[in-house]
Amino acid sequence: MTTPQTPLTCFSLNVSDHIAHLVLNKPDAMNTMHPTFWRELDAVLTQLHQDGNARALVISSTGKHFSAGMALETFAGASPSPGRPKTDNTPSGGSEVRAATSVGATFTMDDQSPEGRAAIFDVLADMQATFTKLETLRIPVIAAIQGGCIGGAVDMVSACCIRYATPQTFFCIQEINIGMVADVGTLQRLPKLIPLAVVKELAYTGRRLGADRALQCGLVNAIFDTPEAMLDAALACAAEIAAKPPVAIWGTKQAIHYARDHSVDDALKQMGWLQGMIWSNRHVMESVVAMKSKRAGEFPPLQTLKRFSEIG
Repeated sequence: MTTPQTPLTCFSLNVSDHIAHLVLNKPDAMNTMHPTFWRELDAVLTQLHQDGNARALVISSTGKHFSAGMALETFAGASPSPGRPKTDNTPSGGSEVRAATSVGATFTMDDQSPEGRAAIFDVLADMQATFTKLETLRIPVIAAIQGGCIGGAVDMVSACCIRYATPQTFFCIQEINIGMVADVGTLQRLPKLIPLAVVKELAYTGRRLGADRALQCGLVNAIFDTPEAMLDAALACAAEIAAKPPVAIWGTKQAIHYARDHSVDDALKQMGWLQGMIWSNRHVMESVVAMKSKRAGEFPPLQTLKRFSEIG
């Protein structure tokens, strides 16, 4: 079993039977995102990527909503004004909005000079890199999403491989409702997942996308009656993945992502190089024998990774 290298305050992490389960565990704050959230998520994803023990990652949440996105008070001066009237696009009631913005640390986006505005680019690049780790993680990522998936949470789950929902699940590109452009991955990844016209509707209006329509669009893979049933299904899917040769799953994820971003001809050529690199007669034979024998296959894990600077 793998345990976090540093104590977690925004999450809990368990790795058992080659399945990692990461839980957002700040329901009183609607699992909002702030610098501590980012640091812990980045550290967990780096650890899972390097470790090689986990073969699939399930991300779930606690409380009414998956996540209300970025904690607005993280940005100095960006908190809602007291008594501001609720609009049709406000994702929740006033008390919930206040809960979602209750964090201690603040960060100011300096728009007063070219140098300050240039620094925004680098800050965003750092934030984007954390969610990109979900996409480049060596194992598949399954998101179990209940309630609201708002703002930065849409950025987050867009980088996952598989998304499950409940009837109460909804998605909201909340950034446009607070006067900004979604900037951590939603506008880059959603067009690869759902029709472009739907992306534009959501991004321009800040409307909610409910679970049924999300299923129709292909944003979620399935809808389950309860959060418990959804999580059971996510863990069952992860168990199926974990039963396959890890290097074959790694190669499949590499091929799918490359094909998404390149022409068919280029992707076919890449597939030839990839298959030639990781082909294993032993893995194929073991998979066939295990399937015929109705037993679990036995496969080596992915190698533990070390940064070059850590060697020696």
